[in-house]
Amino acid sequence: MRNALIHIIFLLMLVPLTSAGQEDTGTSSRISLGYPVYSQYLQNGLMINPAYAGSREALSMMVSHRSQWIGMASAPLLQSLSAHSPMKNDKVALGLKAQFMTYGATKESSIYAVYAYHIRVNRGKLSLGISGGVDISNTDYSILQGITLPDPVFTPNDKAYTMPNVTAGAYYFEKRFFAGLSVPAFMSYLNTGNGNIEMTHSLEAYSFIATTGGLITFSDDFKFKPSALVQYSVSEGVEKLDINGNFIISDLIWVGGSWRCTEDVVVGLVQANLNQQLMVGFSYDYPLGKMNSVTKGSIEIVLRYELGSKVSAADPRYF
Repeated sequence: MRNALIHIIFLLMLVPLTSAGQEDTGTSSRISLGYPVYSQYLQNGLMINPAYAGSREALSMMVSHRSQWIGMASAPLLQSLSAHSPMKNDKVALGLKAQFMTYGATKESSIYAVYAYHIRVNRGKLSLGISGGVDISNTDYSILQGITLPDPVFTPNDKAYTMPNVTAGAYYFEKRFFAGLSVPAFMSYLNTGNGNIEMTHSLEAYSFIATTGGLITFSDDFKFKPSALVQYSVSEGVEKLDINGNFIISDLIWVGGSWRCTEDVVVGLVQANLNQQLMVGFSYDYPLGKMNSVTKGSIEIVLRYELGSKVSAADPRYF
C-alpha cells in the first residue's frame, strides 16, 4: 500500500512541474472551458472529483442531460457520460468520463480516464484520485449572423483547440458523512494568435472544488441529507457556493433543493430509486436575479444504472 501511495503522491507533485517553466506574459488571451454547472453533482460525483471512482462499490454508469437558460437562443446544452467501478481487490478503482457542451457557435467536448486508490480509515475510506484526458473546443464562425465572409477576425475554418489536461482529488466517505476536494485542471492554455495555443502553468489559474455533507436519520423511513459545494479560484475567490438539502423517504424517493448563492438561483430536485440498480433524477433551476427576465430557468435529467452492487435494501448507499 505504501508503494501505491508514494506513486500517487509523486504523480500529484509532478503535474504542476510539467509546465512550471512557462509563464503568462500577459500578451496572450487565456483559453478556459470553465467548469460546467451541474445541479445533481452529488449523484454524478465523478464529473467533479476523480477520487469518487469506486465509491459506489459497484459498476456505476450514469448519463445526464442539461438544458441551460431555457428560452434563450443558442443557450448551452450539456450532456455527460460516466462509468466507474472498484477492481477485485477493492483498493483500486477505474473510471471513464466524458462531457459534451454546445453553446452558440461553439462545441466543446472532454474525455478523461480515471484512476483512484482507496485506503480504509476508521469507519470509512479515503480515496485519492487522478484523471487525464483532453478538452476539445471548436467554434464555427460561419453560422453567426451579421458576419460577411471573408472576415479577418472570424474565420469560417478556425481549427479546433485540443488541450490535454490532468485533474486530481481526494474523497473521504462513510455511511453518514462525506467530504471531497479536487483540482478540476492543472494546465492552462493561452491563445497566441493565428489559431495557435500554448500550454502553461500558473497557480493563479487554479480552482478548487470542495464538497461535504452528512445524513441525519429521523426514522427508518425518513432521513435528511444536508450538503454544500464551494468552488474557489485563486485569482477570483469564491466562484460558486451551493447549499443543498434532500429529504429521503423510505429510501425510495429523494425530494430537495439547493440555493446557488453566487448565482441567485434556487433548484428543486426529485429522485426516484426504481430498484437497487436504477435511479432517475430531475432538477429545475429557477433564477431569482437579473436572468429571470430573459430565461425560464434550466432543467437537468440524470439516469444511473449499477451492476454488482454490494449494497442491499437494508443498507443503501447515500453518498
